[in-house]
Amino acid sequence: MSKKQFIVIEGIDGSGKSTQAELLKNHFSNQAEKAVISPEPSSGIIGNLIRQALKNRIFFTADKNLFDEQMAYLFASDRHDHLYNDIDGVYKLIQDGFNVISTRYYFSSLAYNSQTEEQFDFISKLNHKFPPPDITIYLDIPVEVSLERTKNRSLKEIYETKDKLTQVRTNYQQIFNKYTSKLLIIDGAKNRDIIHQEIIDFL
Repeated sequence: MSKKQFIVIEGIDGSGKSTQAELLKNHFSNQAEKAVISPEPSSGIIGNLIRQALKNRIFFTADKNLFDEQMAYLFASDRHDHLYNDIDGVYKLIQDGFNVISTRYYFSSLAYNSQTEEQFDFISKLNHKFPPPDITIYLDIPVEVSLERTKNRSLKEIYETKDKLTQVRTNYQQIFNKYTSKLLIIDGAKNRDIIHQEIIDFL
């Protein structure tokens, strides 16, 4: 039996993470391999709190810098639970024979919650004990494509603005320019089936 993998798919909003995660899960199933999609924020208590905050259902503060700091703490706490809880944590699932596909991981915290070098260092320290995934896939799309793909969503999240996404994409590029573990960068504006095949070829 092949070693089960922790695979992370990253990208700004509308980059196709959920679509590619589902296609990859189906690929594993077709190969008689067990796989599960386990996104961040997680489905746990802290993850649900984060989702409500991103949708403005819960209000923390109008100060954007303070909000990003609060979210960084919450994401780190949720991430710990996502990885290590004994019910459906990433490593429990891998132990049970599943390949785990996560849309977002600590790269998202670094990209979305830091605007300065000081903030980046703070979030890096919060997340420094979390292990890198076996494989990271980054779907890179222009901000204009992201805004076009997300414009008809019934409920927009706090971070889905041009200014924010421009900063986030820049952060992602800086993160992955220095990243030394196993990484695939793909033009996320391409046809979804072409992207899927590139991912399969890489795996």
